[in-house]
Amino acid sequence: MTDKKIIQALQGEARPLSAAEDFDYLLESIGDASIVLLGEATHGTREFYRLRAEISKRLIVEKGFDAIAVEADWPDALRVSRYVQHGGDDMTAEGALAGFQRFPQWMWRNHEIVDLVNWLRLHNAHVASSVRRVGFYGLDLYSLRQSMDAVIAYLDEEDPEAAERARQRYGCIDHMAEDPQQYGYATTFGMKPHCEQEVMRQLVELTRQASLHVRETGGQVPDELFYAQQNARVARNAETYYRSMFQSRDESWNVRDSHMAETLEALREHISQRTGRPGKIVVWAHNSHLGDARATEMGEHGQLNLGQLVRERYRPDDIFLLGFTTHTGTVTAATDWDGPAELKPVVASRPDSVERLMHETSIATGLPQFLLPIRGHDSMLARLPSRYLERAIGVIYRPDTERYSHYFHADAAKQFDALVHVDRSTALRPLERSALWKQDEVPETYPSGL
Repeated sequence: MTDKKIIQALQGEARPLSAAEDFDYLLESIGDASIVLLGEATHGTREFYRLRAEISKRLIVEKGFDAIAVEADWPDALRVSRYVQHGGDDMTAEGALAGFQRFPQWMWRNHEIVDLVNWLRLHNAHVASSVRRVGFYGLDLYSLRQSMDAVIAYLDEEDPEAAERARQRYGCIDHMAEDPQQYGYATTFGMKPHCEQEVMRQLVELTRQASLHVRETGGQVPDELFYAQQNARVARNAETYYRSMFQSRDESWNVRDSHMAETLEALREHISQRTGRPGKIVVWAHNSHLGDARATEMGEHGQLNLGQLVRERYRPDDIFLLGFTTHTGTVTAATDWDGPAELKPVVASRPDSVERLMHETSIATGLPQFLLPIRGHDSMLARLPSRYLERAIGVIYRPDTERYSHYFHADAAKQFDALVHVDRSTALRPLERSALWKQDEVPETYPSGL
């Protein structure tokens, strides 16, 4: 099959996705799904954030979605959730986002998220019942210290004796919670006993308390108890994660994505208790977390991910996985872990990549941005003679080693239910810009080649 025939077929499948009415078809394709997972090919592309925000707003308004769950830490996102639900002490969206101080700060402290947070707060102002106000929650597990502190703070108010037990259990990790990688190293190499049993005991106690509350009242778990239980879950899984970091990359990845799936399931159950119907959640995370791992070379090596776990746990028509791709442009990313945010040029996609197929389709259709339906369609992507490369730019981007650092083989038709392609994308605008984030740094004509 020639590339020309492939592009001709994709040209016939592509649908515009720019005007408001263009989103109608996507909403129809999502149908009655109650878990909609929206990906991103980078952690620093403005268009991906804007498109996900637009899709999320329509799911909330037209399909009654209850929450947005994102690839972020639970305590930081919960502060935002309190603000948009007209609680907490913050007076502005920027203030509510102030908890996001850990690298990569720009992922959530950016102008697009400020706009979304303001919209959520305004939307919730018109929702009479507090139970039906839309929340904003985090799925990740990096907040070991914050989550332990949050559990103790909750118990100090509700049950001082239980708070003392929590202090003793979490005291096992002690000051190492400030640098959990140090804890993982010390326990892995026998310099310190691990604290698995202690953090598990704390989660079990709060889970037992939640179950007892439901049995005694015949109702739901109070929000604050659920939030504390979730922080205990973060502490338990984070402890496992940081120990696994020094064993194998696949194992630590699996712990993290399993935690995301566990959190999503717990959040959906809690929302269902509150509303009396199945909870509806839209998820924001990187393509690498949401595109079914079984269709990638990482899956062949033993990695699983959130998209795979969701597909395994729920009916096909109850979930929808939407991936995002780009060909070139600019991106906000760092050069090294914990480095400053930089405005970087995105190298034009490789000729043997799915992004290049999308680019050629963009040229053929004249659509700089489009939707490619996959599920329920005889898509050309499903009939390709071989797997293509796929690009993943996370919080770090290294163009000089791009093939080895950012590409992997995958079957996009099996990963996702649909794709959105933005041919030339632009960098996400951080609220705090470093000296390396300068709008005039990248020439308009860059890049012109590979």
